[in-house]
Amino acid sequence: MRRVKADLLVMGASQVVTVAPPPGTPAGPRSGKAMREVGVIPGGAVAARAGRIVAVGEETEVRGRVDLEPGARVVDAEGGTVLPGLIDPHTHALFAGWRADEFRLRLRGVPYLEILAAGGGILSTVRATRAASAGELARLLEGRLAAMLLCGVTTVEVKSGYGLSWPEEHKLLSVMAQVARSQPVEIVPTFLGAHAVPEEYKGNADGYVEHIVRVMLPEVARQGLARFVDVFCDEGVFDLDQTRHLLSAARKLGLGVRLHADELASLGGAELAAELGAASADHLLRSRPEGWRRMAQAGVVAVLLPGTALFLGKPYAPARDMIGAGVAVALATDFNPGTCPIASLPLVMGLACVGMGMEPEEVVVAVTANAALAVGRPDLGTLEVGKQADLVIFGVPGYEHIPYRMGGAPVSWVVKKGKVVVERGRLLESP
Repeated sequence: MRRVKADLLVMGASQVVTVAPPPGTPAGPRSGKAMREVGVIPGGAVAARAGRIVAVGEETEVRGRVDLEPGARVVDAEGGTVLPGLIDPHTHALFAGWRADEFRLRLRGVPYLEILAAGGGILSTVRATRAASAGELARLLEGRLAAMLLCGVTTVEVKSGYGLSWPEEHKLLSVMAQVARSQPVEIVPTFLGAHAVPEEYKGNADGYVEHIVRVMLPEVARQGLARFVDVFCDEGVFDLDQTRHLLSAARKLGLGVRLHADELASLGGAELAAELGAASADHLLRSRPEGWRRMAQAGVVAVLLPGTALFLGKPYAPARDMIGAGVAVALATDFNPGTCPIASLPLVMGLACVGMGMEPEEVVVAVTANAALAVGRPDLGTLEVGKQADLVIFGVPGYEHIPYRMGGAPVSWVVKKGKVVVERGRLLESP
């Protein structure tokens, strides 16, 4: 048996949940029965060196073949459950201002498109975010990421989209790059210039799309500011032709593509995502079976957002039907100030079980392995040798407690790139 060196050893767990695919599972997003395979190792252990996993298995086996380097960190899970670091693949976490006033309107039954047409909704947040300095925005984002880290989330997709002009979108993307260097949570930056039609282009959505294609996208690609480009493709926002034009231009520039699809109306956004080979199609509350079939064939991940459905009082996305159709499902918070002020991914896991009928194993896969592929990070999402050493220890005896406790399962330790960043529920300033 080959011996390995390690600078981190995690032991004393009730179980290690690797989320590694069963032998013979095809590469790519996990769907169907494969979403119920989570790779539980009772009494398991994990070892890492230089930020990468070097051993996973039963504790006696791992300890028997690992040589700890001088100064190595040994973490006692104290009977907790070890999972891959959670991944939130859809957030709008970079914004200024809240929209509690709209909450009252929604409770009175005012539709979102009516709020948007009156200058509220996304445009309200755009005004507040444009007025905020880069320093203010950085502090806000750092605080939100710290709260997510304490929930066990180690990687977060963050969208721009509250600038809607090149100087302001550039400000947001630059803040993401700055904050990515200042704290441990990894940010997957997404350019969402097509989040809404700005007031300067009111009544001229085509003109705004052309401005994005000719001015914004080339700069995003040239400066390496984003990994993905997203579009809010839906009724009252951007139609299929506009979305196809914009995302096709993004792909030609070497950028990944994703899209908000079929949330407000059945436009065919799921079908378009499959046509474009998008990494994901998100929301999908009003998507159609034909769209699911095409997404499954194209390997497009469905990122479902049950917190948004709950907050808006809408029917949940039909997760069970999608999984039955062979679609790979991921889960995300959609954290934003208007339609989902929920930042807890473990709470969303519980909502997915209670509201969408997903099983505990499926929600674990949805926030790890499938979420990793939705954000283009196949090196994350499972505990396997060679993968990045991102992991979270929940102070519970088994993984099913995480959705069962609806956001209340305590996080005791978090490891990011092989370094402890949360210790016994406390953030470390200098991991």
